[in-house]
Amino acid sequence: MESTERTAGDPEIYNGYSVDDEDQPQGFGDSLVDDRGLKEPLDEGYSPPERWSAAQGYGNTEAEADRGESLDQRLRQEVPDEDPNAPVGENVGGEVGDRRGGRLVEDDAGARSDTDSELYAVDVGIDGAGASAEEAAVHVIEAEV
Repeated sequence: MESTERTAGDPEIYNGYSVDDEDQPQGFGDSLVDDRGLKEPLDEGYSPPERWSAAQGYGNTEAEADRGESLDQRLRQEVPDEDPNAPVGENVGGEVGDRRGGRLVEDDAGARSDTDSELYAVDVGIDGAGASAEEAAVHVIEAEV
């Protein structure tokens, strides 16, 4: 019977770290570290934070650094503490859906000119993480029955 334990001379172990796929913290195949329910992990995309960076504040130029910052300028930069009793989220009357919408395409895929003033489209699903920020912001609100 063969021993399944690895020894220090084993070429698959380096300084206590194994290079075997089974011992790695990341999943197998094309999965990334965590599963968010999408078929392709890169479909989620990335949305940068909507805030100024610290490099765009006062005091970055030599003249500003020499002048210094007044107390009024510093007080204007302060951000008040968040209210711990404030409601969480921005769900206003069910107007925010939980499921992300996909790419919207006309029935004829835009092959013919429109003859009416209404817009009709079908959701063809998430399209390979190529969504713009506006498309990624669209979420499906389930119809009330």
